Amino acid sequence: MFVISTGNVSAETVVIQNVDYLEDVAYDDDRDMLDIYMPDGADNVPVVVFFHGGALRMGSKVQAEHVAGRLVSNGIGLISANYRLSPTVTHPAHIEDAAAATAWVIENINQFGGDPENVFVAGHSSGGYLAALLEIDSSHLSAHGLGQTSIQGAIPISPFLYVEETAADRPKDVWGEDPRDWLHASVTPHIQAGKGPMLLIYADGDADWRRAQNDRFGEAMRAAGNEDVRVIEVPNRDHMSLISKITDSDDQIIDLMTTFIKEH
Repeated sequence: MFVISTGNVSAETVVIQNVDYLEDVAYDDDRDMLDIYMPDGADNVPVVVFFHGGALRMGSKVQAEHVAGRLVSNGIGLISANYRLSPTVTHPAHIEDAAAATAWVIENINQFGGDPENVFVAGHSSGGYLAALLEIDSSHLSAHGLGQTSIQGAIPISPFLYVEETAADRPKDVWGEDPRDWLHASVTPHIQAGKGPMLLIYADGDADWRRAQNDRFGEAMRAAGNEDVRVIEVPNRDHMSLISKITDSDDQIIDLMTTFIKEH
């Protein structure tokens, strides 16, 4: 372990980089690696497993560095995970990697001062989609011998959710050509009772279709009996500045995340 002080990460943050969460494989470009950001002297603190955005075709775990810096200052650890990207892979490889990273955190984070019983999942854009899917589709964590209650909640930030709608205008190397596969990859089949807490956040400047998907999903989840599913619109932001301006004085994301985590 080592402590760094660069950019958005303070000297009170312990950073462990390039931890292999799949030791039996070696993906190109460190796609099986994650970075751990913890408060110095952490002892049983809650942690967030964070997945970067990029339409499941680009992006990297380093995108979460400034998110980590802000959360750590509030006593919350963050683990930022890479995952395989299209066109090298197609669904379900992305969510399989997200589940594997989350399982690694649950099984190992106590070694770094984290509380394995207070693990949350979050992400921006396509990473938010992965977080939402982990929360409501139990099959991904059960593949690692974990129950759905192994995660305490999900915080999707400006995600897309209904793949059967989104995939039509996206490259077909992500979910394939078959609309039946699009539906299988969507949240739609899993909108049922008995799901965990969720906080969905989007920007007032997000595209109309994205805002509509988030609102519709929240309403459908609550109608199915999941009362603790909230959808919040953040003003004066667009899809990218929700994350890029997280260090600005008028940021709301970190306060929303921190409050949600401490409530659960």
